[in-house]
Amino acid sequence: MRRIILGILIFGVIGTAAELLLLSHDEGALQLVPLVLIAVGLLVICWHLLSVSATSLRALRVSMLAFILAGAVGVGLHYRGSAEFQTEVDPTLGGFALFKKVMTSKAPPALAPGVMAQLGLLGLAYTYRHPAYSRDK
Repeated sequence: MRRIILGILIFGVIGTAAELLLLSHDEGALQLVPLVLIAVGLLVICWHLLSVSATSLRALRVSMLAFILAGAVGVGLHYRGSAEFQTEVDPTLGGFALFKKVMTSKAPPALAPGVMAQLGLLGLAYTYRHPAYSRDK
C-alpha cells in the first residue's frame, strides 16, 4: 500500500508541475513558489528512493508540510485576487454574493492551490509509521 501511495504522490506532483507550466504560472515570485516546492519535493522523493532512511523521510515530511502551507496560502491568494477582480467588475458585490462569485470563478480558480495541500497530506500519509524510522533508531 505504501508504494501505491508514493506512486500516486509522484504522479500527482508531476501532473501538477506540468499543469502549472502549461498555464504559465511563473509570472512573479509568488507564482514560482509551487514550482520551486515541486522541484524540491521531487528531489527529496528521488533521494528517498535512492536512500530509504529516517533522514530522507524527515526531509520528505518537511517538504510535504511546505506543500500544505503553500496550498493554504495559495487558496487565500487566489481568493483575494478573484475577489478584487470581481469587485472591479461589479462594485456592488459583497458578502455571500461576492463569496459565491469568487468560488465559482474560473480565473483564478480559488480552490486550485488546494491540490498542493492534498499532495502534502498524501506525502505525510506515506511517511506515517514508515519502517525506516524504526531501522535507524
